[in-house]
Amino acid sequence: MKANVAWSTDENAYLAGKACAKKAVLDLIQTKVAFIFSSVKYDQKALIDGAKEVLGSAPIIGCTSNGGILVPDGYITSNNGFAGILAIGDPDTAVGVAGSAKMLTARETGRKVAIDAMNKVGTTFSPSYFFMIANPGEEEEYAKGIQDVIGDVPMFGGSSADDDLTGKWKIFTNDGIFSEGVAVAFFYTNKKIMNEYTGKYHETVNSGVITKIEGRRTLKEIDGIPAMKKYAEWTGFKTRELMGDKILTASILKPMGVKTPTGNVTLIRHPMAGNADYSINLGNDLSVNTAVIQMQASLDELIEAPKLTLRKLKSKLPSEPAAYLFIHCGGRKIAIGDRINEVAKLVKEEAGDVPYIMPFTFGEYGRAEHEANNMGGLMLSETAFCK
Repeated sequence: MKANVAWSTDENAYLAGKACAKKAVLDLIQTKVAFIFSSVKYDQKALIDGAKEVLGSAPIIGCTSNGGILVPDGYITSNNGFAGILAIGDPDTAVGVAGSAKMLTARETGRKVAIDAMNKVGTTFSPSYFFMIANPGEEEEYAKGIQDVIGDVPMFGGSSADDDLTGKWKIFTNDGIFSEGVAVAFFYTNKKIMNEYTGKYHETVNSGVITKIEGRRTLKEIDGIPAMKKYAEWTGFKTRELMGDKILTASILKPMGVKTPTGNVTLIRHPMAGNADYSINLGNDLSVNTAVIQMQASLDELIEAPKLTLRKLKSKLPSEPAAYLFIHCGGRKIAIGDRINEVAKLVKEEAGDVPYIMPFTFGEYGRAEHEANNMGGLMLSETAFCK
């Protein structure tokens, strides 16, 4: 297995796609998949058309990224747009990529793309691993549909993002470009693909039981008390400081978390909006009668977390890595701000000469050891493709 990373900030999206692809496939034998991450400022069709001119029929999967991408050359952004490609070649690996705009339900759409991805490689067998991109909102339902078809297969990936949470995000494959839907890459390989999935926050002593929710993602009450009032009590914020989208940025260093059944991972639940009835909209699904915990991290800890996560990932690898795909929450990046170059430096030092790409997403998916596939916000999902 071999991989290359390339990027461009050419204001012409077509030329950016073509230039990235040309560099990314240099000296690869049988390009099996090209991960593409780009700016919402680009014409995504032009970008993909440019990449296709070089990639031909090689599978493409990707999405828009919040504000920029991180590669070995550093943090890449531009007022004109940006794009980056991680291309992987391996004669012994098959990759089936499929995507679809949302159909009647997210779960039904997940089933469809799973079948399509298997058909792309001419098999009815489940893959060894799968990568998924979905729009923010129903990620769990898309994943359920996929797993209805293939069973419990290790997953990694993230949700599409834009620059300002206005829904301009896009998902793309060879077959199409859409804002609402799901895309997958099914990996059939005898090589290991290892994932480290974490929030890298600390638990505080503040916790309570979810006693009322509305739908799947609106937290109404904790311990019978309106959720925003309980959260304000925990964090020291005034409720007026948490109304509307104020809570989105206020909570980045003080989000909520829920433990997985084994306790190996605390999944971060990012407050997205504070409502007039003191309920809180969160970025992932919730369940009544489970505990919610106030989490905490400093800005310095957010900056160091990708490096420490990579270090832990490397310690688990059975062989040398050919490439890394780092999924990093866009909300964390927004909090980090101009210090993102510090993240770039630390990650480069830890990754060494291994090629990598880091998009910034609005939802992160992964699988810790001896756990099921899980989803959260404000998290890191770091993946190694072993040689």
